[in-house]
Amino acid sequence: MSTYKNILEVRNLQTSFFTDDGEVKAVDGVSFELPKGKTLGVVGESGSGKSITALSLLQLLSKPGKIKGGEILFKGKNLLDYTEKQMREIRGNDISMIFQEPMTSLNPVYTVGYQISESLMIHQNLNKREAKLKSIEMLKLVGIPSPEKRVDQYPFELSGGMRQRVMIAMALACNPDMLIADEPTTALDVTIQAQILDLIRELQAKLDMSVIMITHDLGVVAETCDYVAVMYAGQVVEFSDVRSLFKKPKHPYTVGLLKSLPRHDIEQEKLQPIKGTVPSPKEMPVGCRFSPRCPAATDLCRGRMPGLITDEQKNEIRCWIYSEEWDGDPEVNIYGEERIAEG
Repeated sequence: MSTYKNILEVRNLQTSFFTDDGEVKAVDGVSFELPKGKTLGVVGESGSGKSITALSLLQLLSKPGKIKGGEILFKGKNLLDYTEKQMREIRGNDISMIFQEPMTSLNPVYTVGYQISESLMIHQNLNKREAKLKSIEMLKLVGIPSPEKRVDQYPFELSGGMRQRVMIAMALACNPDMLIADEPTTALDVTIQAQILDLIRELQAKLDMSVIMITHDLGVVAETCDYVAVMYAGQVVEFSDVRSLFKKPKHPYTVGLLKSLPRHDIEQEKLQPIKGTVPSPKEMPVGCRFSPRCPAATDLCRGRMPGLITDEQKNEIRCWIYSEEWDGDPEVNIYGEERIAEG
């Protein structure tokens, strides 16, 4: 009988790139958890560390990247203790990943059927004929028409939406316990985006699969996720259930992300982008990493790094405002004139 509570627990994950200019901390002390059968959204601006976190989970970092510390507990066992051979058995079988760009992730010189069959022959011990039949079944499952014909086609013969469906078919071929989807709807038109997200939700329910959805699109998070980890400059700054996050976000960065989105439920004269840019990993500010862009920042924020603070709903926020040490206005309003949401 299994003793693990969550299918995945990430504890204090640290990933760095060692360059000629020194160490660059791309992921710096990231922690989160994912219950079985649920979906976790990982959001943040470009450069926040979302994709590097995902690649770290599967130990797919290319040099000079290296995991420096922490724990990645999958079904209660630390993947960082696994050998490369053991990780190859995990990848694609127990944990699968949909990568950002299907045209660059699919091999142009092999048919899509061969690329799906490969993992089936490796992980499921199917012969060539059995693997091809299973590949046709998977193409049908993800809604590709005429799968018997498409299985023998090459990636360049398929549309962008079809290539993304092939990537999903590859990822789900071995019935994984967990799927990591890294920007699965990037560069797809709105109609195809909705179809892909519906497909992932439908297959998740059918297979009782856990999902990590990496995206910069908070609309996708609202539609698909149960929990949200908001990342900024290599750290999780807010971890919350999705309803709490949209109803009452706690971190000024999360508030900024939501206020920069077009809304249909409130009147907006103009969007309110977050001032400034994400800091370079080579030149992180002292103290809170969001302090140079935060309208509520004080000397405390600029001088010391805040830890994660747990609120009454068991959500976590990395912000001095919620600590007993806060030295700013006790009635500080991080929402501005408008509340973010009331539903």
